[in-house]
Amino acid sequence: MQPKHVLLFVLVGALFIGTGFVQSWNTALTIFNMGLVSAIMALGVNMQWGYAGLFNVGVMGFVALGGLAAVLVSMPPVEGAWAAGGVQVLLGLVLGAATIVGAILVWGRMRPGRMRGIVILIILVAGFFIFRAVFDAGVARVESVDPALTGYLGGLGLPVVLSWPVGGLLAAGAAWIIGKTALGLRSDYLAIATLGIAEIVIAVLKNEDWLARGVKNVTGLPRPVPFEVDLQANERFVELAQGIGADPVSASTIAVKLAYAGLFIVVLLALIWLSEKALNSPWGRMMRAIRDNEISASAMGKNVKARHLQIFILGSAVCGLAGAMMTTLDGQLVPGTYQPLRFTFLIWVMVIVGGSGNNWGAVLGGFLVWWLWIQVEPIGLMLMQGITAGMAEDSALRDHLLDSAAHMRLLTMGLILLLVLRFSPRGLIPER
Repeated sequence: MQPKHVLLFVLVGALFIGTGFVQSWNTALTIFNMGLVSAIMALGVNMQWGYAGLFNVGVMGFVALGGLAAVLVSMPPVEGAWAAGGVQVLLGLVLGAATIVGAILVWGRMRPGRMRGIVILIILVAGFFIFRAVFDAGVARVESVDPALTGYLGGLGLPVVLSWPVGGLLAAGAAWIIGKTALGLRSDYLAIATLGIAEIVIAVLKNEDWLARGVKNVTGLPRPVPFEVDLQANERFVELAQGIGADPVSASTIAVKLAYAGLFIVVLLALIWLSEKALNSPWGRMMRAIRDNEISASAMGKNVKARHLQIFILGSAVCGLAGAMMTTLDGQLVPGTYQPLRFTFLIWVMVIVGGSGNNWGAVLGGFLVWWLWIQVEPIGLMLMQGITAGMAEDSALRDHLLDSAAHMRLLTMGLILLLVLRFSPRGLIPER
């Protein structure tokens, strides 16, 4: 990196340090941890767009699949639900998958014609009704088991850190399905497909209670770091906190956030190292050649569709990994919080502002844009309070300006995009 690029990271770091001094270190670390997760999401999108020019507007769906993995891997299994209908639910899913596989095999082995269409229709219709008969009965039994507390199958009861790569695998599987159908078409079809799949994923999470309790949410996920109350009960930790003149309660909160930050930094550094190695390898040069001119790359013998599918799966897997990390940090899965504004639009802003095609630029954009997203609203409120300080209490203009502070986030994101696209269209740290 050039010295001016290092300076940009120093300035962004100063924003977080300033937050610690002005507000609190607890707040600064909270923003920093989510900044790390956001930077990983931006890396995933940068792989797809910056390396290959793939327009993925369904980032939210891949992040949500990562969050689902945290539940399926780390939560303990609900034995009553498994005894009531767990096997029946799995059997229904197997029958549904077998119906699809059977239709695909018939399509490939029968000659084109009317008879093939009739046979496939019979398989799909019969399979659908058999699937629903078995699956719905099992779901009803599972969701009736203590629905106030459980009402779902639970997970595998494994360490929550294992859910991070599993989240990447779930997202990669969804990306493979989307890519096999949409990557051979125009780029706008890929955007439509990813957006539609993301909405379908969120709808499934909200409505299928047997899977992850739906809108009733899953709380109390296991943690890879100690709980604050455990640290406060540890005599050695309390003595250490008092020895440096800190309150044990505040010290325990900061210690837990620092532990999360350490784990996330390790993952981020590993991803940056792998991404830089890949980008600067012959494979990376090939991907950029395909991005810049698909026709020329195809004429040189490169399988454009296969390479697009490869990078699309890799980028989606990184987003799924980040989604599992975020759910682990939150300690709960709340499907209603997955919104396109936060988990698609904002991630794209990070990539564009940081520098499309540059891994370090995506990371810088992740930290900077996330800090602004959190801090702009309170800063805007302070600004409006200063502007309206001399106005009468019953002034309509004063009330309007104070109410407008809630929209400072969207105004600021739009303003930043305009300024970057005008004065630095390739981002703060552009691609070399």
